[in-house]
Amino acid sequence: MSTYLTFFTYTRDAWQRMVQEPENREEAARAVVGAAGGDLVAFYWMLGEHDGIAIYDAPSPSAAAAVNAAIAASGQVAGTRTAPLLSSEEARATLELAQVVSSSYAPPGKLAEWRAGYDELG
Repeated sequence: MSTYLTFFTYTRDAWQRMVQEPENREEAARAVVGAAGGDLVAFYWMLGEHDGIAIYDAPSPSAAAAVNAAIAASGQVAGTRTAPLLSSEEARATLELAQVVSSSYAPPGKLAEWRAGYDELG
């Protein structure tokens, strides 16, 4: 499973409903993530640009997208922003792979220099 971080922002209508009838929204988040085959890791409300975050494991990018689509379809969330997260082990493996593949990258403005070296190889 991969881990995802979703920032969410409620609509004004959702805030009105939650103030009129307070409830634990973590339970709803846990249910929708679970229905997609995932596990909710953390759920926090926050101050600032977004109203909260959810961190969850999902079996695939499609499952994570389905969670976001289901929530968006409710009309009670003004917006979400989701990003996949990498563990420390995954980040190290990524850096090791980047070390290997970096010699294949031609940086901007250096295409002619890179191509010359490539053409010499035949």
